[in-house]
Amino acid sequence: MKQKILFLCTGNSCRSQMAEGWTRHLKDDVLDVCSAGIEKHGLNPLAVKVMAEVGVDISRQRSKTIEDLAVKEFDYVITVCDHAHESCPLFPGKARIIHRGFDDPPRLAADAKNEEEALDHYRRVRDEIGDFVKQLGSSVLETK
Repeated sequence: MKQKILFLCTGNSCRSQMAEGWTRHLKDDVLDVCSAGIEKHGLNPLAVKVMAEVGVDISRQRSKTIEDLAVKEFDYVITVCDHAHESCPLFPGKARIIHRGFDDPPRLAADAKNEEEALDHYRRVRDEIGDFVKQLGSSVLETK
């Protein structure tokens, strides 16, 4: 039986969407994954673009809140930003909360001179999230 994981972020537009995409791509055989936000900010098009660069299509994912989720019980809730960690609601059942914050690409890219410079921030965070997801199911979930 697959473990159920929720990636939680503030707006479910970028980091949590990338984490969901990576997990579906790399761990779909062992993890049942979804993502949500404290609020809905819409799917970030630059996140979609940089994920597509590595062969992960998140273009069909949608921004949602916890209330929008059909499943409410999870084995793990992984907060990927400080605001979501601080605002994390209580989850019924046995959910274990793990915080692994990542930088916010839109905030980092706010002063970028062009799209390519902005994309560099998205790519770095994408790769950090990908490295984190590769470890899921090994030391990350068992030791927290």
